[in-house]
Amino acid sequence: MSWTFSSRDRGRHIFADVLARYAAQTRDGRLGAVERRVRAAVRVAVTGRQGVGRRRVAAVLCGAGHLITPDVDGADVHVRVIAETLKPEDDRALRDNSVPAVVVLNKADLAGADPGGPLAGAERTADRLAAALGLPVVPMVAPLADVALGDGEMAALRVLARCAADMTSTDAFVAAPHDVPGEMRSRLLVSLDRFGLAHAILAVAEGAAAGSVAQRLRELSQVDRVLDRVTAAAAPVRHHRIAAALVELRILAACSGDEQLAAFCCADDTVLAVTAAAVDVVEAGGGTVAGGDGPQDHLTRAVRWRRYGQGPVSPLHQRCAEDIVRGSLRLLDRVR
Repeated sequence: MSWTFSSRDRGRHIFADVLARYAAQTRDGRLGAVERRVRAAVRVAVTGRQGVGRRRVAAVLCGAGHLITPDVDGADVHVRVIAETLKPEDDRALRDNSVPAVVVLNKADLAGADPGGPLAGAERTADRLAAALGLPVVPMVAPLADVALGDGEMAALRVLARCAADMTSTDAFVAAPHDVPGEMRSRLLVSLDRFGLAHAILAVAEGAAAGSVAQRLRELSQVDRVLDRVTAAAAPVRHHRIAAALVELRILAACSGDEQLAAFCCADDTVLAVTAAAVDVVEAGGGTVAGGDGPQDHLTRAVRWRRYGQGPVSPLHQRCAEDIVRGSLRLLDRVR
């Protein structure tokens, strides 16, 4: 296993894939339920005041594979959606720290006049709120996260790129005379708003096709940053699921006398999958686990994380340090 990873949430998938391969090789039907629990979607509670775009953010997270739940108490992650700034009711909703929280500063395109544009202003507001709350705060323009442009919309955008329309206000854009019918202009405003519409027209003027326009709008929405933060916040939950699955497998092996299953629980691939989940946790908390596949790399990593686990860290990080040490030593044995 290489220690160069491209994305978070790798540990859950690596462990589930290792378990699935073992179940297929042994034709052990008992393991399907365990695998499903490991792969289960993260439960995300999306809350927010009326009018901040909570439903739109929830729809985006659902589309990314998260299970949206209305109850914070039953969630793995709490996403609080705000707009412009933090209100007292937002502050009260975030006081309960029993569930990891991520704050989404939605409607970032309406952050106001700023020398660097509205997104730059929203970024500064997010940084200020994050420092005050001690929580990740990510700007977002939720309507631009999953835009689908049909032939009619693209044709209208090409006309708007050739012949500019009055965009000083939404009313002016819809009512002023133009070759694009008012009904189509109104439809574009509903789906893109003026910020997204301006960027879409610019992209079309540069020759972008529908897919490229949608991708540019998605990047402006900041949705991938939001998803990264939610994934990071859920890392401890995923690590716990894997640990619980291993306990279940060991009990199953002991009760059935299944030596092959017992050996699987201690196999290199299993240990390294657990290590990957532990890396997810410490990196989500701001730590860095060094890569490298040489003997000295593995030894240095094992020594470092053994010392880390003996320091003043939480029980979760202590367990993760032990997992990283164990995986590093397995990798060291492999290359010797």
